[in-house]
Amino acid sequence: MRIAQIAPLTEAVPPKLYGGTERIVSYITEELVALGHDVTLFASGDSITRAKLAPMCRKALRLDPSVRDANAPLNLMLEEVYRRRHDFDLLHFHLDYLPFPLFSRQSVPFVTTLHGRLDLPELQPVFDAFSQVPVVSISNDQRRPLPQANFAATIHHGLPERLLTPRPGVTPGYLAFLGRIAPEKRCDRAIEIAIATNTPLKIAAKVDRVDVDYFESKIKPMLAHPLIEFIGEIDETQKPGFLSGAIGLLTPIDWPEPFGLVMIEAMACGTPVIAFRHGSVPEVIDEGLTGFAVNSMAEAIAAVGRLRGLPRAAVRARFEERFTARRMAEDYVALYETLARQERPGLAVAAE
Repeated sequence: MRIAQIAPLTEAVPPKLYGGTERIVSYITEELVALGHDVTLFASGDSITRAKLAPMCRKALRLDPSVRDANAPLNLMLEEVYRRRHDFDLLHFHLDYLPFPLFSRQSVPFVTTLHGRLDLPELQPVFDAFSQVPVVSISNDQRRPLPQANFAATIHHGLPERLLTPRPGVTPGYLAFLGRIAPEKRCDRAIEIAIATNTPLKIAAKVDRVDVDYFESKIKPMLAHPLIEFIGEIDETQKPGFLSGAIGLLTPIDWPEPFGLVMIEAMACGTPVIAFRHGSVPEVIDEGLTGFAVNSMAEAIAAVGRLRGLPRAAVRARFEERFTARRMAEDYVALYETLARQERPGLAVAAE
């Protein structure tokens, strides 16, 4: 198939450091190429891919201080995709609802993967207006706030099978927190769990500009405890060692997590997960096999003592069964083929 992958421009594909959506776009794109498809990636110019790269800006917008209005290059990208739409059998967007108005009024099949939270009230009228647009959820739980949306499939994320692997000879000796420090990620809970269990905690996480005040006021004072080590943001090459050395990954979230990529990153390294039972967590964690989904701090603290009883080889094996990029790409291909077969003269919109 001739497939267009349309990525956000905030980060490169794949991102240099943090960037969950762009990382998934990269994994899908590379696996589609490996499966023999003709793929064009619309992304920032510093992206790296085996597909045909259509550069839509010089470099990732987060890393380009000369760009003060990020909406301008995004709009230009949508126009470029629209002009080239007949070059493709299917258009796959990763821009949330931004493509809906323009691409609902044309006949080339398209689909949008929704990567973020969907429980915001302002989204309701958008999905009322565009209730026929096919979208993909990344967990079944993510769908709950938008029953009116046209969910064509739920496709769980996946990682390249050999991207993150267990490091032999490493003796796990600490708890880990990975990803981003923000109020909804609850790094403070991770610190409290580590202290309550007298277990070292290593924090490998970025702090976005919007979360600097939260970090300075809430998290930074907690880092003074001798059990706590703040590492900062790490890249893909550092993750296997970091996660392999962890007894378990703490994901004590306080929001409806759409998927939670860090959980399967840990599993790829054979590291079990303790996560609060919100959003996708019960779908991702196999209870008592790859970790524990908990409802309270007391349950989380108790679960730490059970982590060493989970065979790390079994955690890795379950990752290989459920969460590889090849499985993800094959699921998308099946969806693409279904959408391409459907008659689609142009979707009607509620306002028309």
